[in-house]
Amino acid sequence: MSDDEQHNQTFEQASAGASLTYPMQCSALRKNGHVVIKGRPCKIVDMSTSKTGKHGHAKVHLVAIDIFTGKKLEDISPSTHNMDVPHVRRNEFQLVDIEADGFMNLMTADGALKSDVKVPEGDIGKAIQEDHEQGKEILVTIVSSMGEEQVCTVRSHPVLSLIVLCRLSNTR
Repeated sequence: MSDDEQHNQTFEQASAGASLTYPMQCSALRKNGHVVIKGRPCKIVDMSTSKTGKHGHAKVHLVAIDIFTGKKLEDISPSTHNMDVPHVRRNEFQLVDIEADGFMNLMTADGALKSDVKVPEGDIGKAIQEDHEQGKEILVTIVSSMGEEQVCTVRSHPVLSLIVLCRLSNTR
């Protein structure tokens, strides 16, 4: 093998090296913020601080809801320790079509296509299917964090909503 062939490398994927989480001191976390508990991205719904004995640290008790499963998780950590906070993004897409296998064809505002998100189960999924069958224009909001993504909200008839909002603002 020649020296040139030895140094040839193939990269399957390239990224900016961004982390899925970032550290934050436990005492700086706030209610309605995000935190990683047991490896899952969660939204903090309750937190309390308790003082300990003469030589101990104050402890923070966190109660949070997993943003994807809705499962309640709890953790206790010294207030001076760091905890991981997930990067959480919300993106809005227009629904173009739904494939036979349940995957949605989505389009961003700049025209890029995305087709790797499945129609969710439950009420949101039923609303998407019904509105799509009726030919309504549908906007889907997808929350993504730590390599997972899921549909969190759906809006249909955004054009009509904008017209109503414009009329309301003009009457004031």
